[in-house]
Amino acid sequence: MSVQVEAADVLQIAMRIEENGGNFYRYAVQIAPEEDAKKMFADLAVEEDKHKDTFKRILSGVDRVEAPESFPGEYATYLRNYTDNNIIFKKEIMDRELAKVKDTVSALEFAIRRELDSILYYHELKNFLPRDQHGAVEEVINEERRHFSRLSKMKEQYGKG
Repeated sequence: MSVQVEAADVLQIAMRIEENGGNFYRYAVQIAPEEDAKKMFADLAVEEDKHKDTFKRILSGVDRVEAPESFPGEYATYLRNYTDNNIIFKKEIMDRELAKVKDTVSALEFAIRRELDSILYYHELKNFLPRDQHGAVEEVINEERRHFSRLSKMKEQYGKG
């Protein structure tokens, strides 16, 4: 069974993830005392803004797609529950987690978790999009992987790898 799913909904979530990610990285610039960390966080903020623009561009070109389901609403329910329970930058989680972000290492740890969550979400997002849009999402996924690698290397540099 298939159901018509609004690709706009999952793309709006992706845009919000990227917007909040950019905001987090700008916050991290403010709390990190190390110049190399500040530069990396600033670079990542710009890249998150570009990802948001990518999803906005995709959004302008898609409407509805058929998602395979066992029962009506299954996939949308799954994705909504995933985002509600694991959303990369959900306000309640952000507030609780940001309270723990006091230094560069805690900012790196927070960002590493969010990048991994983003990658998982974007893999699921592709199921809502036409195949011709998958390449753009894969590019974002690859960039998020590079973010993860950069963050992990810097975390190792600060001795808590």
